[in-house]
Amino acid sequence: MTVNETELLVLGAGPGGYSAAFRAADLGLATTLVERWPALGGVCLNVGCIPSKALLHAAKVISETREMAAHGIAFGEPAIDLDRLRAWKDAVVARLTGGLAGLAKQRKVTVVTGTGRFLSPHDLEVTAEDGSRTTVAFRQAVIAAGSEAVTLPFLPQGDPRVIDSTGALELSSVPDRLLVIGGGIIGLEMGTVFSAFGARVTVVELLDQLIPGADADLVKPLLSRMKGAFEAIHLGTSVTGVGDAAGDGAAGRLEVRFEGPGGPAAETFDQILVAVGRRPNGAVVGAEAAGVGVDERGFIAVDKQMRTNVEHIFAIGDVVGHPMLAHKATHQGHVAAEAAAGRNAFFDARVIPSVAYTDPEVAWVGTTETEAKAAGVPYGKASFPWAASGRSLTLGRTEGLTKLLFDEATGRIIGCGIVGPNAGDLISEAALAIELAADAADVALTIHPHPTLSETVGLTAEAFEGTITDLYLPKRR
Repeated sequence: MTVNETELLVLGAGPGGYSAAFRAADLGLATTLVERWPALGGVCLNVGCIPSKALLHAAKVISETREMAAHGIAFGEPAIDLDRLRAWKDAVVARLTGGLAGLAKQRKVTVVTGTGRFLSPHDLEVTAEDGSRTTVAFRQAVIAAGSEAVTLPFLPQGDPRVIDSTGALELSSVPDRLLVIGGGIIGLEMGTVFSAFGARVTVVELLDQLIPGADADLVKPLLSRMKGAFEAIHLGTSVTGVGDAAGDGAAGRLEVRFEGPGGPAAETFDQILVAVGRRPNGAVVGAEAAGVGVDERGFIAVDKQMRTNVEHIFAIGDVVGHPMLAHKATHQGHVAAEAAAGRNAFFDARVIPSVAYTDPEVAWVGTTETEAKAAGVPYGKASFPWAASGRSLTLGRTEGLTKLLFDEATGRIIGCGIVGPNAGDLISEAALAIELAADAADVALTIHPHPTLSETVGLTAEAFEGTITDLYLPKRR
């Protein structure tokens, strides 16, 4: 058994973990980064955010070429070479993981590959794939262990016909009929990909809305478009059982039984994608051996410096609570590293944006209208329909909407929601506006380039101010 010593140990090399390790090294701490994946980047880079966005880009290209037929440019049906597409997706991932390896080397961060478990408040054991073990003794530690996809116990276990998002991103084949269990972001993104590649996709969601965390008016244009692209969408419906299908032509298929209003009693599918959420890994890293408290769901409580109940051990990212987003983890990683280095750093972000990279994209930040209503928060609202946007018309996409929420007393922006192409890129302006406590006039008087989609944010603020000329709105009392 090899024994290493380090000033700061970081367990997990996802966006939060490697950011913490690199920032700590920049601040002069001898740092060791432990990662179970062969390459740095964690789930997000290796089998999550990055490869899924590469495939979503491919799906968008296919969709746009088909839609241009209505505007005078017709293409033949795409010839999809899965091997070359997979190789391109893997090359994107390899380029980024290779870059991270170089950054770790430049900063003299020691990387240990294997699965880590705490042995004590100052020792971590790392087990490599070949069974060899390394003990890392540390003065301080950052737990950045991420999360795992939730499984459903009534589904066949170990059956290649039942996959999670990791299996879907392997892109081994395109099934004729695909069932996506879960109408959240991950399920809809992968459904978008497989639909574009030729699969007949059905989505089943237990709740009565897709992407339950977003406002219904933002989801409505997405639902309308997906109804045209997918074979079926069943809301308020649950899966009650799965088994091998029987009958002529059903060999190799799975029969799925449903329960819900208006849905089928049973249907057969070639493959099932399970996308019902993620579970934090706080309970699987032996945190209790280090004295770190972990709740029954696997979350670890932290303060604003990302410290756990053990003073010298920090936790960041998915293991500390929702939202489980890479960009949240990155900022928390910086805070933890700076606090470990003795700096007076705190995680005090007012808002964290969320994005569904579907077609159209849905993005929101700050207080949602649903949350404001539920909490009885007095708010003002303004919306700008993209049907009145010159730029959206040139894209052939008029279904979009930009919405801003304002504090009724101060006029400051407290929330924003956008649905439409590139909504994920547009939402950052609203996030910055909320962080800077900007009001409607601040945004309305900021000159936005024309014609752009970002212009819709400024026009929405003008609508609230009552100065808009691109729409006619009755004057507010």
